[in-house]
Amino acid sequence: MAVQAAYAHTNLIARDWRRLAAFYKTALGCLPVAERDLAGEWLERGSGVPRARIRGVHLRLPGYGDTGPTLEIFQYSEVVEAPVPPANRVGFGHIAFMVADVAVARQAVLAAGGSALGTVESVAIPGGPTVTWTYVRDPEGNIIELQHRA
Repeated sequence: MAVQAAYAHTNLIARDWRRLAAFYKTALGCLPVAERDLAGEWLERGSGVPRARIRGVHLRLPGYGDTGPTLEIFQYSEVVEAPVPPANRVGFGHIAFMVADVAVARQAVLAAGGSALGTVESVAIPGGPTVTWTYVRDPEGNIIELQHRA
């Protein structure tokens, strides 16, 4: 039996939360909601991270109004490094944004400090729309899909 649920947020663990938040605000129009500075035994127990301290921000994702989901960008006081993920790595792969013009959005991402991962492609989905899309990376290597459906 499924529980009744509503999507709340996606979390990114950052090396530099302020820099990463600035990127998402500048490149993709995310808006700040609330900053966080969290610590305590409750956080250590809940996260399983000894001496956990988290600083960061929730950014409202564009297109959902004042009550929509957020992108939660957190930075732990101690981080565990990970390699930059390839697009086909098992697990969470990317976050996607619907945009009016994929090429223009790609340029905005690059200008804000992101990097290209793939090329801009268009494909007609049988029985569906034509989808134009590309993968890019944020400044910390996380994959973002930019997509337009016509």
